[in-house]
Amino acid sequence: MQTSATKTVENFFSKYTLRRFKKGQVLILDGEGTDKVYYLVSGRVKVYDISYRGDEIILNAFPPGTFFPVALLVNKAPNRYIYEAESDIEVHQAPTADVKALLHEKPEVVYLLLSQQYTRLDDILGRMSHLMASSAKRRLIYELLLECRYYGKLEPGGKHVLMITEKDIGARAGLSRETVSREINKLKREKLVGVDHNIITILNMAELEWRLAHIA
Repeated sequence: MQTSATKTVENFFSKYTLRRFKKGQVLILDGEGTDKVYYLVSGRVKVYDISYRGDEIILNAFPPGTFFPVALLVNKAPNRYIYEAESDIEVHQAPTADVKALLHEKPEVVYLLLSQQYTRLDDILGRMSHLMASSAKRRLIYELLLECRYYGKLEPGGKHVLMITEKDIGARAGLSRETVSREINKLKREKLVGVDHNIITILNMAELEWRLAHIA
């Protein structure tokens, strides 16, 4: 449901040129500053780090309707991560000074920004909890449920279609691609998911939620 704050944000950013980036294009590099704030219109953007082994570790991802990078916007914190288009995307770019002025003038937009940030923080804390104490299966289920919440396409019969690769799931869950594939196959045999190339279909979301809450 669209609120007055989301409408205000849309109207504000729509004044700036709409730009398109292809999947895989980097928006902000590690160690790089920016004098722009991105507002995501379509597609999704991932934030990741590279481990000492050269593995990609996805820390966060933004759905349409969010703007970033907030840390650089609010407190000029140094950027330590890479922002990359995880799909083809459309964004508006506004000067940081203009966005700061919007935040000063519109308290409801500040509230919206805080709401978005704390929702994502809760997701990240949940991921940390599973990384420290959960089995590979529960870590996988957690990521699948997050994908459903933000990006899943609901189809007749309650199925949710996810456009994500096993590699990207592994980068989110801290699992190897081989481990993700093995655990996905187990869920397939249990008739909980279906897989066709880079499309994962969640066949029974309620059962996955129950397992995440009750099974070790």
